Amino acid sequence: MTSPRRDEIDTIDQKAPHEPLTSYYSDEPSRRLWLRGIFDRTASDYDAIERAMAFGSGSWYRNRALRSAGLARGMRVLDVGMGTGLVTKEAVAITGDATLVTGVDPSPGMVGEAHLPVGVETRIGTAENLPCDSAAYDFLSMGFALRHVSDLAKAFDEYFRVLAPGGRLCVLEITRPAHGMGVAALKFYMRGVVPMIARIVGKKGESVELMRYYWDTIEACVPPDAVIAAIERAGFVNVRRDVELGIFSAYCATKPAA
Repeated sequence: MTSPRRDEIDTIDQKAPHEPLTSYYSDEPSRRLWLRGIFDRTASDYDAIERAMAFGSGSWYRNRALRSAGLARGMRVLDVGMGTGLVTKEAVAITGDATLVTGVDPSPGMVGEAHLPVGVETRIGTAENLPCDSAAYDFLSMGFALRHVSDLAKAFDEYFRVLAPGGRLCVLEITRPAHGMGVAALKFYMRGVVPMIARIVGKKGESVELMRYYWDTIEACVPPDAVIAAIERAGFVNVRRDVELGIFSAYCATKPAA
C-alpha cells in the first residue's frame, strides 16, 4: 500500500486516523466508549506490559524525543493522552518542576494508575475537547495515542489553541513501515509476540485484546503524510517527522510566534 501524494491528502474525507475496526466495536460512535472501557479495565497491567515489550528502553526514547522537539527547563507542559504518565514523568524530569506539567486523559482508570511526582496536575478530557485555557502552555506532548482520537483536525486545532505563541508540539506514534518486510516483522511482533507478553505479564485477560488492537490501529492508520498535512492545516509551522528504526515517529511542530 502506497501513501497518497500531498496533493491527494486534502481530498481524504476521514476525520478519525483510521476507519472503524468493527471486530472490536460496532461503529464510529461506539469507538470512544469501547476505548475508555478497555483502558479503564486494563490500566493496572499497562506499565508492566510496556516495560516488557519495549525492553526497558521506553523512558530513554521518550526523554530524547521530547528534548529533540524543544522541551526545556521552565516550560509549561500539557501531556495529552497521558495514560499512566510515562511521557508525563519524562516531561517533569526535563522541566525540573512538577507543577509546570499537566496531564489529560479520557480514562480515569489509566490516570488512577499514574504514579506521578507530587505537583503534577491531572485532568479527565479528550484531545478534541481539552479542558484547558487557550495559550496556557509552552509545550504539548502526546505519546502513542494519536491513533485513538476520533477527529484529527479537531485534535490539532485544540493543540494549536492551548499552546502559547511560539509553543512546541511533539506527537509520538508507532507508524506502519513503508516496505513489506518491515510490515511483516512488525506485525509478527505486535500481533503475535506482544499479546503473548500481555498474557504472561498482565493480570487482566482483556490486556491481550488491547495489545492486538494496538497493531490493528497501526496497520489501519492514515499514512504519515496525512498526519503532517493535518498538523499544517491547524496552523503549525516547521512541521517535521523524526523517525527511529522506520517505525517510531515523532511529529514536531511550532505554533507561530505573535
